[in-house]
Amino acid sequence: MTVLSEKIKVGLIGMGAIGERVLRQFQQHNEIDIAALCDRNADSLNKFKDELPNVSLYLDHLDMLKDESIQLIYVGVPPKFHHKIAIDVIRNGRHLLCEKPLANSTEEALEMVEEAEKANIVHAMNFPMVYSQEFQVFKNKIMNGELGSVKKIELNLHFTEWPRKWQQNEWISSREQGGFIREVAPHFIQIIHDVFGEMSIVRSSVEYPENEDLCETSFISSMKLSGGIPVLFNGLAGIGQKEHLSLKVFGDQGTLEIENWGILSETRADDNGSIIPVDSVDKENVVDELVKAIKGDSAKLVSFKEGYAVQKVLDEILLAK
Repeated sequence: MTVLSEKIKVGLIGMGAIGERVLRQFQQHNEIDIAALCDRNADSLNKFKDELPNVSLYLDHLDMLKDESIQLIYVGVPPKFHHKIAIDVIRNGRHLLCEKPLANSTEEALEMVEEAEKANIVHAMNFPMVYSQEFQVFKNKIMNGELGSVKKIELNLHFTEWPRKWQQNEWISSREQGGFIREVAPHFIQIIHDVFGEMSIVRSSVEYPENEDLCETSFISSMKLSGGIPVLFNGLAGIGQKEHLSLKVFGDQGTLEIENWGILSETRADDNGSIIPVDSVDKENVVDELVKAIKGDSAKLVSFKEGYAVQKVLDEILLAK
């Protein structure tokens, strides 16, 4: 691995909507230098030409990896390409930030974990919710016992349509690697694992359209945590209501809910519930933590091992008969 320069040089692979969002995060950090962008679609690259004239543009990630000055790689390609590209990145000794889900199967995810740990690189998943102030308050209240004894956890994922209007691409609606189970559920699975530990699947039912190329339209999955706490997942797309996402924890002293990524509320037996005011500025983000880790400092990152645990749940949901 090359010696760290004054700034950490970063290359991004996959410049779709999420890739561009991550690019903006990197640009805001004064210890990051954007060195290269890569995408198989030339149009996705060309829109950055004028804005980033000194950044190298590549159609093939292997060409990008020839630049030994690049120390950190972000992989934001569709899920079925994560494994191949990540293994190439790891075997070239670069630090790695990967989109969720970690891979397209449990077997692929496990190999990525093993290779990353063997290479002794910094490896992380892009789970932004874990850095939000809402999540910190959510976790602290549960860990402090403010809900009392936890009785049940429910996740509801309701979509007016899938894909959403801003997600029109060739893979997001495919049964092979798309769907809201793979694209949205991992965020909440990771949160549940972070707070409560890993889940085991009891039963799962997934509904698909007649077209075998298309992803799920609904699912219901029942799980249990190691302490026996039941967890229920319920997802549905193509309904006549505005998109609504909700993770709710039921305790014998109160309930706590995160809605639509950032609205945190709690309810007690003697009230109708209230929204919890939270500082709108997050004190941490994945880029800050990556920089700390690459410098050898203690950092808060969601590792590939944790991503593998999420992948196991996804596969059990999707492969249930």
